[in-house]
Amino acid sequence: MDSKEFAISIVDLVLSKKGYNIKLLNVKSISSISDYFLLCSADSDIQVKAISDEIEDNLSEIGIKCFHKEGFESLNWVILDYFDVVVHVFHKSAREYYNLDKLWGDAETTTFAEN
Repeated sequence: MDSKEFAISIVDLVLSKKGYNIKLLNVKSISSISDYFLLCSADSDIQVKAISDEIEDNLSEIGIKCFHKEGFESLNWVILDYFDVVVHVFHKSAREYYNLDKLWGDAETTTFAEN
């Protein structure tokens, strides 16, 4: 599975926990950090944790380990680093404040509709 397919498979996990405002940013040509950033929003700390846990648990079950993770202490912005795909799970207010959508505005963006 290539990195885009991998990122899209994570979108389904986000949607299963009612994440929204989901965007996949293709940063391959503008950054050496990763191929894709997956951004999503949640309305509460509990939902940020639920989305993050859903991703990590499901990927771990199929043998895909998270290289690095941050943000579980405050649950405002959790980062799950899978090398080629970095997942950003934001509390709604943190998403607005940090505005990664605009910071990486040069990236090709795919938006996913909520169910």
